[in-house]
Amino acid sequence: MAAVALNGSNITTGNFTNQFVQPPWQVALWSVAYSSVLAVAVFGNLIVIWIILAHKRMRTVTNYFLLNLAFSDASMAAFNTLINFIYAAHGDWYFGEAYCRFHNFFPVTSVFASIYSMTAIAVDRYMAIIHPLKPRLSATATKVVIMCIWALAVVLAFPLCFYSTIRILPRRTICYVAWPRKEDDPFMFHIIVMLLVYLLPLMVMGITYTIVGVTLWGGEIPGDSSDNYHSQLRAKRKVVKMMIIVVVTFALCWLPYHVYFIVTGLNKALMRWKSIQQVYLSVMWLAMSSTMYNPIIYCCLNSRFRAGFKRAFRWCPFVQVSSYDELELRATRLHPARQSSMYTLSRMDTSVVVVYDPVDGTNNQNQARKKSYVNQRVENGLGCNGNGAKAKAGCAPNAEAEDFS
Repeated sequence: MAAVALNGSNITTGNFTNQFVQPPWQVALWSVAYSSVLAVAVFGNLIVIWIILAHKRMRTVTNYFLLNLAFSDASMAAFNTLINFIYAAHGDWYFGEAYCRFHNFFPVTSVFASIYSMTAIAVDRYMAIIHPLKPRLSATATKVVIMCIWALAVVLAFPLCFYSTIRILPRRTICYVAWPRKEDDPFMFHIIVMLLVYLLPLMVMGITYTIVGVTLWGGEIPGDSSDNYHSQLRAKRKVVKMMIIVVVTFALCWLPYHVYFIVTGLNKALMRWKSIQQVYLSVMWLAMSSTMYNPIIYCCLNSRFRAGFKRAFRWCPFVQVSSYDELELRATRLHPARQSSMYTLSRMDTSVVVVYDPVDGTNNQNQARKKSYVNQRVENGLGCNGNGAKAKAGCAPNAEAEDFS
């Protein structure tokens, strides 16, 4: 999915010249476009990773998958975006055989990890909303799922690493995948990749989010009209809407890329068309740009990520971090301290019951011990841990259901 794209499966031993030399102004424009993707994707996703790892409140099942998604996007942007552009723009490979193998191998691995992280989030949201009483993924189970995703990604992309090589021609060096059957294998492999890394996960996410959407927007649960229920419902809708936008963005960015390879695979004569380089640079830029949109989406649609971005950019004179932003990322607990009581009461339905327990042997109310109990209403039987455990005294569940993000 990388260097092989433009030159890989259509190399002939007689093609010693480089027909894809561009004028300097064109190279400059493409350089700015690809460099912008690199800067925004790497910097934005690193901030997302910092927000999740540096704040205990953000370490949820959904956010662990978002962390994996951010890592894979940042890695692909850092290791492949500019190298892809340089090779596509010049048609000359400058980076050696070892990096040629990595360059062809890693994009498939990274995209697989990205889209299956999104699929795991979709399945997790489906289980949380459609089957709220069933056991949820623990933090350990989530990490195991993430490791399995990367292991499967490595297996799928391994043929690209195994068959990648370079060839030194009289006037240039090429990096390509030397498939055993050079006429059929590249097209068949891309069909397999498109099915496993695009169509299948998108179909799964389409089904799960359709069912979840009908449930969340199709009507309300009869008999439950409390303010806490409505806040939980709004929180769930926000998270699902955010993830649907992430999935749709990914699908739109990668669709032209897959169409490009299907069309050129069916009609190989198109690869000798001089303008095919500009088409390839365009579809590759759009595909690579998918790595930079997610941090922007999180910042716009999620208050906690927005608070995290404000903290990351608080050195900017026009960025103001409010006390509410600080509280958004703070692990809230119910304390008798005056400063936390106002926030706790604003985030949940709480009733305080005062019980007088007389000291044995006396009826004097002045000697009575006063006990306070906090009754907390928790949706779906979930307490502070978001995994079905009973809510403990002193732990405040948040208005956003299960502390999603």
